[in-house]
Amino acid sequence: MDEYTCVLIVILLRGFFMKVFVTGVNGQLGYEVVRELDLRGISCVGSDIADDFCKPDHAFKDFRYQKLDITDEEQVSKVLSEIKPDAVIHPAGWTAVDAAEDPENREKVFNVNGHGTENIAKACRALDCKMLYISTDYVFDGSGETPWDPDCKDFNPLSVYGAAKLAGEKAVAANLDKFFVVRISWAFSINGNNFVRTMLNVAKTHDTVRVVNDQIGSPTYMFDLSRLLVDMIQTDKYGFYHATNSGDYISWYDFTKEIYKQAGLNINVIPVTTEEYGFSKAARPKNSRMDKSKLVKNGFTPLPDWKDALSRYLDEYLKK
Repeated sequence: MDEYTCVLIVILLRGFFMKVFVTGVNGQLGYEVVRELDLRGISCVGSDIADDFCKPDHAFKDFRYQKLDITDEEQVSKVLSEIKPDAVIHPAGWTAVDAAEDPENREKVFNVNGHGTENIAKACRALDCKMLYISTDYVFDGSGETPWDPDCKDFNPLSVYGAAKLAGEKAVAANLDKFFVVRISWAFSINGNNFVRTMLNVAKTHDTVRVVNDQIGSPTYMFDLSRLLVDMIQTDKYGFYHATNSGDYISWYDFTKEIYKQAGLNINVIPVTTEEYGFSKAARPKNSRMDKSKLVKNGFTPLPDWKDALSRYLDEYLKK
């Protein structure tokens, strides 16, 4: 039996005996993680702040839903101590970047993304279980053109959202040794609102769109990311990672052009600077290039090319 086969068997056996707790399962990534766990036969408890799971007609085999407010430390501790998971995957959080800038929302954003994540981390520490936290390119200020290294500590978030996610990162690292922090950018998924869906909807009523061309980064398809996260949580390769889809770094303008090309839509896309666009309350990092080489160094399979990911997304989305 070769080494690769032995490693694969170990991973499969680990998964067979695991129980994973997932937050934010009504969101884009949380739902995809639950679906991937189910495909692999891994026991899962999913949580969100809503009363019910957003897919009441789901056919997941070993899954149950648990309502949970992650900002309630006592509730988090009680729920996780009763469930006793082997690992927690934590995508839940405040994701409305512009709304986070409103003065009446700032405390709420830090309560969810910072304090809420700290509550999860403390509960994981008490149980001695692994934790995987989803973070963002927004923890960096987007200066320069060099891809950000996952272990870089030159944090300078430009927005309330970025600062709150960074607070979550620090809470995880301060409370745990067995943790993963996975930063992503430009998320899109079949489940939930995202840039791709927005551009497709805009095309229904406009023949010309203006899109920013000076913010550079990579899209992340939640279906692809979920597979990596489930692989990751079955290892002890702890630390900070960047995980977006492979391929060339692009602008939002480039991404939009490819969306319409693959969808067969004849839309005039006009490139503009961030300043010319001018609609956003929150400052966005212009350099969201993230170095993903640490994934390969630690034996993980990188996410597929973003154009391939977009093609698969459109195949599924356009069937609906």
